[in-house]
Amino acid sequence: QVQLVESGGGSVQAGGSLRLSCAASGYTLSRDCMGWFRQAPGKEREGVAFIDSGGGTGYVESVKGRFTISKDNAKNTLYLQMVSLRPEDTAMYYCAANSRWRGVCYLQGAPSRDDFDWWGQGTQVVVSS
Repeated sequence: QVQLVESGGGSVQAGGSLRLSCAASGYTLSRDCMGWFRQAPGKEREGVAFIDSGGGTGYVESVKGRFTISKDNAKNTLYLQMVSLRPEDTAMYYCAANSRWRGVCYLQGAPSRDDFDWWGQGTQVVVSS
């Protein structure tokens, strides 16, 4: 059974940092496209960062230069390092796995939530001004 379990969320002031983790079990994340999504109240879930099987990364424009996605294949864990956090980064953050594209993240533009097969339960990030 595939499980993705996020951790590391919390409350910080603007300008602060957090590192989110996503531990995978029953699944090997190194071979697939992995992503971090976020959803703020009343808004659509949006893709934030993606990493392919080769370690290539992509980011939504609003987090470029502030967020870094990475993975530790030996630990089967995905990370999202977030610095210079802003109040608009407040959201529930989810990790997700795409197993259908054999490790590729960008086939026709950035992947959408519908392209991902497995999801974690989310971890809350609150950034206060």
